[in-house]
Amino acid sequence: MTIGVIITTYNNPAWLEKTLWGYACQDRPADEIIIADDGSGPETEALIKQYTDVLPIKHIWHEDKGFRKTLILNKALLAAESDYIVMTDHDCIPRRDFLAVHERMAQPNTFLSGGYFRLPMDTSKAIKREDVESQRAFDLSWLHSHGVKRNFKMTKLVRNAAFRRFMNAITPTRATWNGMNSSTWRLLILEAGGFDERMQYGGLDRELGERLVNAGIKTRQIRYSAIVLHLDHARPYKRKDVWERNLAIRKETKELKRTKTPYGINLLK
Repeated sequence: MTIGVIITTYNNPAWLEKTLWGYACQDRPADEIIIADDGSGPETEALIKQYTDVLPIKHIWHEDKGFRKTLILNKALLAAESDYIVMTDHDCIPRRDFLAVHERMAQPNTFLSGGYFRLPMDTSKAIKREDVESQRAFDLSWLHSHGVKRNFKMTKLVRNAAFRRFMNAITPTRATWNGMNSSTWRLLILEAGGFDERMQYGGLDRELGERLVNAGIKTRQIRYSAIVLHLDHARPYKRKDVWERNLAIRKETKELKRTKTPYGINLLK
């Protein structure tokens, strides 16, 4: 199967570049990388051009008119050609085995829910290209020496295969569609109408997953197997009124057992 990666971004070329370093050294390279750009400025465009000879990038951009992540994601989905789609963000550096794991664990009629390890700002800034290429940025000792306090969540970075399988099996965390690390077959997302374009920040990814589950799509938890380092950042777009509106949409999706949004991709157009 072919694998496409959709990376959302908005005006953070420094973090986007660190993420692209990760995709440039994958054991299983992506067949296409679609950067879903919600209106970034010329610095992001210039950065992406630097990597078009290294990675199979498509840059999908629209004008900055506020937070319109769902709309640009739907445009990216329509531009994608791969059989299988991995979705993530510009602040998520993938481990070398990231796409190989998604490919190996993919199953028919199923979506995968991967994991992340959140970094503090100082550590996020400290990561250099050689740290990603050598994979030492994923080593517990390196992270600890660069300001990450030891905690249980570090178990996500343990590389023992048997331990990963065990932790995936016993974790109480439900498998949900998370924008930073989830994957499934492209046609399943298109049949669900993609993302609900009424939604802004706060649960917009989960709502897609809830529609997929309503349609009978199975879920698989791989949060200890497919890992990204999540770089720190502010969230100025986080608003209470938006959260409440999004929660109302999700409630409606659950109550009506909605499998497709009328506010997303319409393949019949």
